Amino acid sequence: MSSEPALMSLVSVAKAIAERKFSSREVTQSCLDRIAHWQPRVNAFMAIETEEALAAADAADAALAKGKNLGPLHGVPMAHKDMYYEAGKVVTCGSKIRRDFVATTTSTALQRLKDAGSVRLGSLQMVEFAYGPTGHNVHYGAVRNPWNVDHITGGSSSGSGSAVAARLTFAALGSDTGGSIRMPAHFCGVTGFKTTVGLISRAGAMPLSQSLDTVGPLAQTVEDCALLVGLMAGADPEDPTASTRPVPDYMAATKASLKGLKIGVPTAFYVDDLDPEVARVLDETIATLKKEGAEIVKVELPDQRQLTAACQIVLATEAAAFHKRWMIERPQDYGGQVLMRLQNGLAIPAVTYLEAMRWRGPALAAYLAAVEGTDAVIAPVAPMPAATITESDVGNSLEAEAVIQRITRFTRPINYLGLPSLSMPAGFTKKGLPVGMQLIGRPFDEAGLVRIGAAFQRSTDYHQQIPKLA
Repeated sequence: MSSEPALMSLVSVAKAIAERKFSSREVTQSCLDRIAHWQPRVNAFMAIETEEALAAADAADAALAKGKNLGPLHGVPMAHKDMYYEAGKVVTCGSKIRRDFVATTTSTALQRLKDAGSVRLGSLQMVEFAYGPTGHNVHYGAVRNPWNVDHITGGSSSGSGSAVAARLTFAALGSDTGGSIRMPAHFCGVTGFKTTVGLISRAGAMPLSQSLDTVGPLAQTVEDCALLVGLMAGADPEDPTASTRPVPDYMAATKASLKGLKIGVPTAFYVDDLDPEVARVLDETIATLKKEGAEIVKVELPDQRQLTAACQIVLATEAAAFHKRWMIERPQDYGGQVLMRLQNGLAIPAVTYLEAMRWRGPALAAYLAAVEGTDAVIAPVAPMPAATITESDVGNSLEAEAVIQRITRFTRPINYLGLPSLSMPAGFTKKGLPVGMQLIGRPFDEAGLVRIGAAFQRSTDYHQQIPKLA
């Protein structure tokens, strides 16, 4: 067991606290010590609540001493993306407009983690209103990649990716509308789980796109993510779009082998125009999955470029509709890039939006027909490793949309179809930057992705690598 509790996985540290091998205060203090060391360099936190966190940890220890265990996360400290409302807390959503907004309710996802015993460390940085894939934020500064602070984290769950990678929190909620969990997971070398639309309630989470937004975790391991998804999933009267399906035992899926499973490799799109090092990691990942017993087959998918374009139409229109009042009343309080993208959404005709929405069902049916007989599809999360903060700081320039589209090319089709996707660390470039791969599943087959991802992590150690602060 590590002498520095913050370096443990979420599942491991939860077990250690429950067995009284570490107190919640010791674990929380370990995270706070690392936060003090790393925060000035990575800018991952929006707010650090030291005294409150230690008081909550002491309360957790006192409860455990009396034989009262609150749940699977008893005494485990965590911080989350600053778009999940918690009653009485400022929730900025990474924006100037909500700099002083105090929530009066608590999001369902966050409440379920609190009910399981977790301790709050504070809140994490994010891209303004969750609308951007790089991690830049003109109001609060860019979040930096712990593997190389000159490089981006990916967005919009930038603080979540950075903080989990640097072991400042055992896990963090993110959100994924066009890739905002998977891209920080890929660029920062952590595990990220974009769940099926509707699996986890979105009540009390700042919306971006009502039909694309999904809630999910970033953590060190697939096992950690499986535990968190299991705790958060399920019906919610506060969110009528939340699924009423029974919640499977995702943790049981972490123990299964890959024997008998068939994993598809796309013949086009997801393998086109890859950075050579991303292509190498993809080949190595496929080889590992094959070695673990999976059968690898080629799959010919429908034109994914059309899905990317349709996702952009839906996202831009729904985001513009939500922000219309603020764009009229407070346009000067938006960052230039976010305002430009929101204004572009206002220019999309209603007919175009409705056509994109109407096509989702047929597009999903065509995709599922193409992957019939497979258990999942493996693909890169992005065609390149993390760019530098400087070279990707395009603001609202003419080239901004092209940069955004390239980064999100492999994530948006999955959002449009509403499918689950698990991003996992799969290798490193020669310069030491992480590279992630995503497993794409069928609707509500998160357990199948957990099974494959956990088996991959049993045979590799990329998820165990920890960045060092130069």
